[in-house]
Amino acid sequence: MPLREEIEALAARTGSEFTAADRAVFDEFKAQLNRGEIRAAERQPDLTWSVNTWVKQGILLGFRMGQLIDMSLSPPLRFFDKDTYPVRPTTVTDNVRIVPGGSSIRDGAYVAPGVVCMPPMYVNVGAYVDEGTMIDSHALVGSCAQIGKRVHLSAAAQIGGVLEPVGAVPVVIEDDVLVGGGCGVYEGTIVHERAVLAAGTILTGSTPVYDLAREKIYQRTPDAPLEIPAGAVVVPGSRSVRGACGQAWGLSLYAPVIVKYRDEKTERAVQLEDYLR
Repeated sequence: MPLREEIEALAARTGSEFTAADRAVFDEFKAQLNRGEIRAAERQPDLTWSVNTWVKQGILLGFRMGQLIDMSLSPPLRFFDKDTYPVRPTTVTDNVRIVPGGSSIRDGAYVAPGVVCMPPMYVNVGAYVDEGTMIDSHALVGSCAQIGKRVHLSAAAQIGGVLEPVGAVPVVIEDDVLVGGGCGVYEGTIVHERAVLAAGTILTGSTPVYDLAREKIYQRTPDAPLEIPAGAVVVPGSRSVRGACGQAWGLSLYAPVIVKYRDEKTERAVQLEDYLR
């Protein structure tokens, strides 16, 4: 039986009893996640992203199947988690730079050759991190998040995932995107290739993005996530609050603003990161 059908059958099963054969199926599923052979979401030929629901079902299955065990490294520093999701085994042959100092990659995540991990950072289960990406200090790659090639996740960047609902597309950061320090990207937002998120930019499904360059507003719809256009340069901004009280009190709400699209000046500003890889 193909792996997809086996995972779907196990996910549909009620109860919490699983056999050694069931665990073997899950172990193969997780091994394929680690190798990047299967992933929670994929880019289609028409450049849209679609979710692989069965992969997310398999990840959730691991939590049901797992038993809580002691994963402590030493008696004073205690850790307890499901035995299905330990720290992912890595070796120097993976060609991933993991700088010493408190970083973790959870088992069931794909991290491609050439990725640089600065401490401390964390990559959660189901995530896919492609070649040449830099994950800087205090950065998070959430469960099932899809990170493209040569992405720079700057210090304290938070990339949400979206594991549930299983049919929802997770957060996607496409190739050559620069995510500035302290940025947050959540709720299935898709940031298309070569976009630049200035430090402190927050993108969520409930926050409209105002495009000054093209005089458009981007929002999530019932059928599609929030999408940031390719090459957009997004900065934190604000918009005034309507209504008498808002006007009287001088209130404003946070609003991400696209101020321009990537140009030669932008290219020079982001070039330095290539020397760090």
